[in-house]
Amino acid sequence: MDYQSLRVFSLLIIYMLLKVVGGARVNITLIPGAVSEGAVCLDGSPPGYAMDQGSGYGSYNWLIYLQGGGWCAATASCADRAKFPLGSSLKWNTTIFFDGILDQNRTFNPDFYNWNRVHVMYCDGSSFLGDVDEVDPETNLYYRGSRVFNAVINELLARGLNYADNVILTGGSAGGLATILHCDGFRSLLPNAQRVKCISDSGFFLRATNLPGVDQREDFFGRVVELHGLANFLPATCTSRMNPDLCIFPENLVEDIETPLFLLESSYDQFQITELYTPNVGGRHAWKSCVNGSLGFCNSTELELLEDFHSTFVQTLQDLDYSTSRGMFVHNCFRHGHILQKDGWKCSSLVGNVLQNKTIAGAISDWYFDRNDVKYVDASSAIRNCSSNFHGNTFERKCIGCM
Repeated sequence: MDYQSLRVFSLLIIYMLLKVVGGARVNITLIPGAVSEGAVCLDGSPPGYAMDQGSGYGSYNWLIYLQGGGWCAATASCADRAKFPLGSSLKWNTTIFFDGILDQNRTFNPDFYNWNRVHVMYCDGSSFLGDVDEVDPETNLYYRGSRVFNAVINELLARGLNYADNVILTGGSAGGLATILHCDGFRSLLPNAQRVKCISDSGFFLRATNLPGVDQREDFFGRVVELHGLANFLPATCTSRMNPDLCIFPENLVEDIETPLFLLESSYDQFQITELYTPNVGGRHAWKSCVNGSLGFCNSTELELLEDFHSTFVQTLQDLDYSTSRGMFVHNCFRHGHILQKDGWKCSSLVGNVLQNKTIAGAISDWYFDRNDVKYVDASSAIRNCSSNFHGNTFERKCIGCM
């Protein structure tokens, strides 16, 4: 086989693989002009995003994903963060992988594959919400999350978002929280769009006063609010009736959001259970041994504590005032984050028949396009370890057949 034939054959193989597994790498675009406006990452570097242009009827539809990655609540942790991609665009790769809801493959993403799909890079440590005018004199750190968000959205408006018909603002983890907090403000920028909705993936972080660790949760997020100057950017409908530090918790503000909002959650959220839920049982090391593995090392007491978290999570969501426009998909898998991974987005058996036998992709599409009222909550209290091969009486492998 000559070189040209080999090259054609190789390209054909790559094309066939993409058809099977989906996903593609997309270039990251920096916004150097944002620096003069003070819209910068923690280290002062410019913000950025990756965008895959829409085609056909999807050209006037936009899906904007806000990247997650936790928060920094102290100068020292923000300084450390600024040395890595979550705090500096100088540390980013030139491309990022688009999969799940951002996939260009029609097989895996039939409703959104040809939309303008955008991945907004996260580098401020405040869920795209902070704004402190003064630069930290000791560390030269910038707390400018809201300016970063505005700079990216303004650039997208100039690239055609202003003429959009259908729009989704979404995000995962800290980006999911940002989606909740920015939802109404974002909608106000698009008065001519036919349909604007928000999807929060694993962004409903509990305050949960009845669960262990509430003091630590309140303290941590309170320090995020203070360090990044979030108080003036949190919804006034919440800050007018309670301490602004508590208005970063979705349970205190979701009811006031007017834009249609979809909550995609695990009632056994892996990150929250591992990092923010600290029951005083057997010591921190024992708890970490339980939750950091396949859950096969948890004793009966620890399993009861996990169920306490689950029941509180579900009850908190069910206690929210009813809204016809709010969608919900709450499963019992021990995981955090869904829509950027194919197994989370398109897995046909994530929770079996418990949630109407719907994939997350199917449920979200039904809700977004007003096909059905989607409020699916796993009726069982049993935790499901959906990412391991552990087959015990307590856990159940469900995430299969995703490819």
